[in-house]
Amino acid sequence: MKKYKNILKDRLDAAKRLQDVVPMQKLKDENWKIVAVSRGGLELAYHLRGKYKNSVDFLFSEAIFAPNNSECEIARVCESEEIVINENLVAAFGIKYDYVYGEAHRKHEEKILSYIYQYRKGRPFASMSDQVVLLVDEGSETGMKFLTALKMILAMKPKAVYIAVPVIPSDVLEFLEQFTDNIFFIYNIDDYVETSLYYEELNKIDEDMIEKILGEKSEI
Repeated sequence: MKKYKNILKDRLDAAKRLQDVVPMQKLKDENWKIVAVSRGGLELAYHLRGKYKNSVDFLFSEAIFAPNNSECEIARVCESEEIVINENLVAAFGIKYDYVYGEAHRKHEEKILSYIYQYRKGRPFASMSDQVVLLVDEGSETGMKFLTALKMILAMKPKAVYIAVPVIPSDVLEFLEQFTDNIFFIYNIDDYVETSLYYEELNKIDEDMIEKILGEKSEI
């Protein structure tokens, strides 16, 4: 684990290194749609796109936690109210599905819809039908954000879906590969701990940055 600590300086460094593994010319020529699945992923996506004009969007999702453990994510819901459930955890804790669906609806109504109005001025997530989509995040502890995004986007029948992520657990990489056309990564790590461990610095993403990127108002 120690050999991987602080292997990336920051999101800009990670994006520049990802540009060496993502086929950037193809990204430009085929007009790939770049979709971040987290706040940190949005900044990374912005830097990854660089000088190109590809659109960058944010697919919002919210975690659903176990009733008595606010750190144990048992499911995740996204903008279309698609839900991905960790069946093993739900069964292990004896959690009722009514709880999961009820929490999913509440999180969608209270949080996701407010994000859509705040950051996209109410604009719904664009259709990815017949598009080439690149999902981006700064790391992935469990793969739940990517999996939730994949469930929503694959239902739109895209031409292809790729993932770009600087650091990813080996088991999550293997699991997600079956749902994507390719995964572009820098490091796959067997004993993955948490994403922040692999960066020297991960600055907080403020609201202005999100609005600037999604609104394309100005440089960040």
